Amino acid sequence: MHYTLCDFILDVFQNGVEAGGTELAVAIREEDSEVAVMVTDNGPGMDEREKQRAIDPFYTAGGKHPERRVGLGLPFLAACAEHVGGSLNIDTAPGIGTTVQFSLPTACVDTPPLGDMAGTIRVMMCYDRRYEVTVERSRAGRGYVVRRTDLAEALGELESAGSQTLLRDYLEQNERELHRTED
Repeated sequence: MHYTLCDFILDVFQNGVEAGGTELAVAIREEDSEVAVMVTDNGPGMDEREKQRAIDPFYTAGGKHPERRVGLGLPFLAACAEHVGGSLNIDTAPGIGTTVQFSLPTACVDTPPLGDMAGTIRVMMCYDRRYEVTVERSRAGRGYVVRRTDLAEALGELESAGSQTLLRDYLEQNERELHRTED
C-alpha cells in the first residue's frame, strides 16, 4: 500500500507522462472533509478492456513499463478508495486521453496522510521528457497554480541543483501559505 496520498498522486501523474501525455493537469483540493484529486492527460487513452486491466494488480502495459510485469499504482488506489469510503473514477477513451479523479475522506483513520506535497509537485515538474503540466493546489479557500514552462522560464532550467533548491523553497513557501492560520 502507498504511505501517503502524494504517492498515489505521483503514480497517477507518472502513468500519464509514461503513456505519452504531453499536456497534463493536476488539481489537488484539500478540504476539512476530503482530499479530492484530478489528473488529466492527453495521452493515447484506453478502451474499456484496457481500463479494466489498469486496475488489475497483475497487469501492466508492457510498453510503458518494460522492466515490470505488474502495475500496482491504480489497483492500490482503487483498494484504498473502496476501503475508506472514497471514490475513484477513470474517464478515458482511445485517442482522447485519460482523467483519473479520486477523493478520500479525511476523517477516516485509514485514509493515508497527505505527505510531502511540495516535494511531489517538484518531482512532477522535472521528468526528463517533453511535456507541460499545470498544478492547481487549494486548501480551505486558498490556493496557488504552478506551470512547468513558467518555472523553467523563471529559473532558466529545472535540472541543476541550484534550480531544484529554489524550486523546493518556492513550493514549500506556497504550502506554508496554504496552512497558515489567520492571526
